[in-house]
Order: sequence, then C-alpha cells, then structure tokens
Amino acid sequence: MKQTTNSILMIRPVAFRMNEQTAVNNYYQKVIDGLLPATVNAKAQQEFDDFVIKLRAVGVKVIVVNDTLNPDTPDSIFPNNWVSFHENGDAAMYPMFAENRRAERREEILDQLEEEGFRIENIVDYTSAEEDGYFLEGTGSLLLDRANQKAYCALSPRADEELFIEFCEDFDYAPVIFEAFQTVNGERKLIYHTNVMMCLGETFAVICSECIDDKKERKMVLDNLKEDGKEVILITEAQVNNFAGNMLEVRGADNARYLIMSAAAHHSLTDKQIAQLEKHAIILSSSLDTIEACGGGSARCMMAEIFLPLA
Repeated sequence: MKQTTNSILMIRPVAFRMNEQTAVNNYYQKVIDGLLPATVNAKAQQEFDDFVIKLRAVGVKVIVVNDTLNPDTPDSIFPNNWVSFHENGDAAMYPMFAENRRAERREEILDQLEEEGFRIENIVDYTSAEEDGYFLEGTGSLLLDRANQKAYCALSPRADEELFIEFCEDFDYAPVIFEAFQTVNGERKLIYHTNVMMCLGETFAVICSECIDDKKERKMVLDNLKEDGKEVILITEAQVNNFAGNMLEVRGADNARYLIMSAAAHHSLTDKQIAQLEKHAIILSSSLDTIEACGGGSARCMMAEIFLPLA
C-alpha cells in the first residue's frame, strides 16, 4: 500500500474561532485578545487560501469544500479527525469528543469526492461509540504506516484503546499503543492527538520521544520505527509546541515528495533537523498562525488524505 498520496480534501472555514468545547483537553488553543470573531475568521480564511495556493502550485490535487454557517462548526477546518479514506474504497467515520464537532460529518462532502472521480465502496462507521462516551478522532488519533500495516496511537480522552484495536482489526493494522504527555503549568498531561507529536513519512519518522514518559513504551515505539527502516528524527517538546510534529508528506508534480508544515514549525527546526528532513522530501511551509493559535491544530490536521480508487 502507498504511504503518500497527491490528493487532499480540505474544508474552507466560514465561522472559524477558538472552540470552547475542545479547549478542555487541547492545551495548544489560545484566545487572541482584542480580535473580533469576524477578524479571526477572515485571517484564518486568508491563511487557508494561501496554503491551498502553495499546495496546488507544486502539483498537489486539493479538493476544497466550503463549510456552511449552519450548523455551527468552528473546527471544520480539521477534517482529518472525522474521516479517513483508504485504497480499498473504504471511508471510515470517527466518533468525536466535542459535540459541536460531530456536525462536521457531512454526507455531501463524500458525494463531492465521488463527483471528483473517486470511488467510495463502503463506509465503516464508528460514530455510535459517541453514545457511550468513547472517541477515536481519525488520523489525529491514528498514525497510519500504510506500507508496513502498523498504526500508532497515543491514548487520550480522544483516543480509546478498545476502539483503536477494533479499527486495527477492521483495517488489518498491527497496533502500536502508548501514552504521550506534555507539560502544562508544571503538570504532565496527556497530549490530545498523536499527530501533534509524531509524523510518519515513507522513509522517515519525526517524533518527540521525550513526550513518551514510560521508557519501555518509548523504546517499543522507536524500535518499531527503526525495524521498518525509517530514519528517526527527534524533536523537542518546545518544537512540538510550535507544531513541528504536525507535518504530512504528500506527492506533488512528477511524483516529488513534499513535507508540508506550518511556518512556525519550520522556523522551530534546527539546521541539522532541516538537513535530515531534506534528504527525504522538499519542505513546503505556510503561515498558519491564527489557525494554530485558535484551533490548536496545524498543517497536518487541515489535510484529509485521499487514497480512494478512481472511478
């Protein structure tokens, strides 16, 4: 199976703001003082549009769907949490922690992908777990090594272990389970999404191993990456706070490999780390300051990879 794709789904926001329902366990979100909601949304839209232009300029196929004002979905810009698309034609739908994020799951978005020439054979629906208070937020919670059939998951209030194992059984992935922490006001708290502290490329992995406090778990995760032949590039917790873990490798024109990240993530990397990454892919970064501050997510969260077969 392919690890990277050149086709991406992105949702253009219409009422982006800090989502009070997700801020309870996403410690990266901030209120930007003195900015009216309309200004925050306008800034987010500008960042979104600039980002899409950069992706398309290098040959990435970006399907943009506009969000709707009703229902109120302040985090719709992060579609990778509610849906994932697979080479066998499956689309998986995921249970979301925040009630106002559940309305992001829109059937017409799947219809639009089919209009764009993709084939959806089957919908694997995990959303009923919401009724029992269990969540698994798509490729925010799951890091899929599609080529090696492994799935990495940092457990959290948004990533339930049993649900993760169920996903792995359904999609034939070997589960790699651990806990990842960040320091918040002097306390170690669970990181809400795996894709904040880790990125899997075809031939490399970016990871903040110091977030994995349990030494056995840390060794187990690193051993898995190394045995699959990936160059492991370590980042620090300070770099995680600048979204340096929230990257995605995609394919552009002539099948070139691009590593997509925010400007803040790019600026936080050392020269040595940049040199390591550039052996594997061309770095492409874009300013996402407003989206990162209010949304607590970055470049990777904004892109839902499309691996579906073509009709």
